[in-house]
Amino acid sequence: MSEFKGIPVVPAARSGQKYVTPQGTTAIKDGVKASTRAAPLPAGRKPSWLRAPMPGGERFDVVRQTVREHRLATVCEEAKCPNIGECWNAGTATLMLMGEVCTRACRFCAVDTGNPRGWLDEDEPANAARTVQLMGLRYVVLTSVNRDDLEDGGAGHFAACVREIKRLCPQTAVEALTPDFQGALEDVETVVDSGLDVFAQNVETVRRLTHPVRDPRASYQQTLDVLSHAKRHRPGVLTKTSLMLGLGESEDEILATMDDLRAIGVDILTLGQYLRPTANHLAVERFVTPMEFEQYRAAALERGFVECVAGPLVRSSYRAEQALARNNAGLGAGGVAAR
Repeated sequence: MSEFKGIPVVPAARSGQKYVTPQGTTAIKDGVKASTRAAPLPAGRKPSWLRAPMPGGERFDVVRQTVREHRLATVCEEAKCPNIGECWNAGTATLMLMGEVCTRACRFCAVDTGNPRGWLDEDEPANAARTVQLMGLRYVVLTSVNRDDLEDGGAGHFAACVREIKRLCPQTAVEALTPDFQGALEDVETVVDSGLDVFAQNVETVRRLTHPVRDPRASYQQTLDVLSHAKRHRPGVLTKTSLMLGLGESEDEILATMDDLRAIGVDILTLGQYLRPTANHLAVERFVTPMEFEQYRAAALERGFVECVAGPLVRSSYRAEQALARNNAGLGAGGVAAR
């Protein structure tokens, strides 16, 4: 095995281990250093409602073949999303921009952590648009790692990707699930002005649990400020955020978070179960039942959200095209109970 200054250069290091990427960035696999104090993953099966169906379907098979043939990269596959079958069959997918190394180390997230030192793929806007075209997507979610090493947090690059997709695939709806750009509102405007349909920034958890759940550079209020400014700057763009449940939050805190989000005009909310990615990450405090998710969705709609997609397997980009159409009816295993 080759080394760089004593650090192994490997494409797939063990979780919590340092390694060097092909771009020369030193990173930590899965984002959190291994610790002897980490509690082991619990034995036994997860609740039955957390079992995802095997992906399949004619459109899914076509999309998968296209992805393989053209060596395309999607978050759907790389993150082993349980809803890949539903989303691909619906013509929706998520692409990760600006590399695979994040400058932050949130304790719920398994993205590798490091400092890319300004590296960007200049061909990414064109390649992202080509991916959308080849996959025949009707709706694409663009997300990215945090890039605090860049002067604008990557806002200009993000916007360039949106514009190129809209140029090549004008009928495709684009959602941008962005970093918080360290609260720099001019960078928020850069992305919101790019021609997107939905602007998203995830609050992730309730105010009390923001730290230790999120990196110290993130904050509950900073996310609210970003979402609020996006809506004020361009009121016609839908704003969206996501909340993980099962980290120790109370029902009152969940409802208070909904109130905070509605107070700044957030349109769409997704609620899903937090699942611990490795033994080095935060433990799951409880498994929220499908019935509870249904109750939380009802509470969100009562508060005026355009849509709330809620369920144990829901992730922030789950069936995003349905929420854009203001139609949550008929969502399957990943969403709320069938209607």
